[in-house]
Amino acid sequence: MNEVFTLPPKPTVYRSARSVVRRFGVFVSGGFLLGSALLYAGFAVAEICVYENKSGQMLYTNVSPGNGWTKHQCFATAEPPPEKKGTVSGIARSTLPKISPEKQKERDAMRRKVIEDELNAESKLLNEARTAYANGAPPALPEEFLNPQKYAARIAQLRESLDLHERNVEALKKEIAKM
Repeated sequence: MNEVFTLPPKPTVYRSARSVVRRFGVFVSGGFLLGSALLYAGFAVAEICVYENKSGQMLYTNVSPGNGWTKHQCFATAEPPPEKKGTVSGIARSTLPKISPEKQKERDAMRRKVIEDELNAESKLLNEARTAYANGAPPALPEEFLNPQKYAARIAQLRESLDLHERNVEALKKEIAKM
């Protein structure tokens, strides 16, 4: 038996904003492409140059495209400024607002109360999940007698719910212990 294999089509390479406009009918400015290239490059130091060929196509790249292209202009990306020592996210510590010890104790007490309320609510949900899970053998619902896959799926869902509530309770207890 003879089988015919065909190669996939070659990917389309868009050399300029004009070719994208011709292909998709969308206006894309050269500044947008250059800005996107600089943004994509992150903070890496690279030189992006603008090349043009004889047909007027523009190419933005950091690699010379070869013969037939003339270089017009180059742009260098900037490195991020180094963060000053003794600052918090670029803000000097001396400019941060001061809070009185009494106010901080009030805030800590409120935070503890909120976390304890969350712990109580989550503990209640955990007990409900344990009751519904019934040690992995909850009674089957009427529609699950004929379809054991539904029963297995429900048990898996109950187990996931139980695990989630257990993790939440553990995390809240750890948070209270840090206070």
